[in-house]
Amino acid sequence: MSVSSRIRTKAIAGIAGLCLAVATPLAVRAESLADAMAEAYRSSGLLEQNRAVLRAADEDVAIAVSTLRPVVRWLGDVTRRFGDSATGGLPARNIEQSSASLALSAELLLWDGGRSKMDLDIAKESVLAVRQALIGVEQRVLLAAVEAFMDVRSSYEIVTLRRNNIRVITEELRAARDRFEVGEVTRTDVALAQARLAQARSNLAQAEGDLAIAIEAYRAAVGRAPGNLTQPPVMKMPARSVEAAKSVAERTHPDLRRLQFEVSATELGVLKARAATNPQVTLRGQIGVTESFDSTDFTESGSIGIEAGGVIYQGGQLRALARKAMAQRDAKRAELLANQRIIAQNVGTAFARVQVAQAALAAVDEQIRAARVAFRGVREEAALGARTTLDVLNAEQELLDAQANRITAASNEYKAYYGLLSAMGLLTVENLKLNVPQYDPTAYYNMVKDAPSAVSEQGRKLDRVLQKLGKQ
Repeated sequence: MSVSSRIRTKAIAGIAGLCLAVATPLAVRAESLADAMAEAYRSSGLLEQNRAVLRAADEDVAIAVSTLRPVVRWLGDVTRRFGDSATGGLPARNIEQSSASLALSAELLLWDGGRSKMDLDIAKESVLAVRQALIGVEQRVLLAAVEAFMDVRSSYEIVTLRRNNIRVITEELRAARDRFEVGEVTRTDVALAQARLAQARSNLAQAEGDLAIAIEAYRAAVGRAPGNLTQPPVMKMPARSVEAAKSVAERTHPDLRRLQFEVSATELGVLKARAATNPQVTLRGQIGVTESFDSTDFTESGSIGIEAGGVIYQGGQLRALARKAMAQRDAKRAELLANQRIIAQNVGTAFARVQVAQAALAAVDEQIRAARVAFRGVREEAALGARTTLDVLNAEQELLDAQANRITAASNEYKAYYGLLSAMGLLTVENLKLNVPQYDPTAYYNMVKDAPSAVSEQGRKLDRVLQKLGKQ
């Protein structure tokens, strides 16, 4: 065998070995997609922010409840009177008196045309709306974690391919230089291999930059740097058809459910505005004592009564408030209708993306099979002298590009699948059965819905919860 034949055989064997290394599946890793989503759910500042918003909405219910209960006030007063007094031409006399008084008053709303009860119902509907908004945020957090996970994993695999590509081209360049030394090829062949190596290094630099960007996005979405990422589980379509997917979204999507509760709240707001002219009846009572420090005089007094009153005319404000409430109701109804169409469109788009991603993945698998057959054929022809090493390099590059396309296509398929779950309103910790403690949106509400006082057992329990949350 001639020197050139040995060099060609060595280069082809090296290229084949590197291609087999590229095709070898990645080792089993320690961090799964479910782990990443669970960690994102645990550490999300955005979720914590919106949980606090929900707790504030819960307190609106307690505030509305408090308006239906008695209001008790106290008033204390200490007075010092001094001066001169003269009457009937008599000499002026000095006046100095000190007194103290203490009074307790209480009032209870008996009737206001249902306005206070409507405030309570509006607050409850608002709580339900904010709970759905929290689910919407949860979906966005989990989807961001999925996208970050897939971007890191695909970027890492592409970096691995690019590094293997550099090793392959470096071996080809070494072979071209050896063949140039024995006179089998010209300097042009060496220059072509050098140019290909420079391009491969440029591609590697871009891939490493993409990986660094993906890692930062992962850190922002999940709350920490990625570990060794495992292959995600096999996916199943959550709906058999696009119409079935849209039907699920109409029932479960948190944005639609949030708007439905907001529409109910605005409808109650219209009723409240119309009841503004109804009279208000209040029960009032007061007891007090006044005592003088300069004598034994004192006064004890008390009173109780029912007060009724209402607005007759307020410059047109009440009618304006009623019209404003109706406009807000109409706007919210229109927003609900518009979002129904948008969500139906999003579901259709997401469903189509899944189908496109599946078709693209099947096509790129066929591309890899064809590229692998072509590479093997060119390699065998090169061993017989019918092909140059540059032909082998080109065939190998086609195979590597196809493998890179598959990595991207597989990543896009997972993103499209979870995007469809999000569009249907199913991308939640509960639906995915993630191994993470799930936030209970009703726990805080149940503690505050009855507006417990600070001295009650429920109030003391609530104080302990707030201290645990670090809110006091």
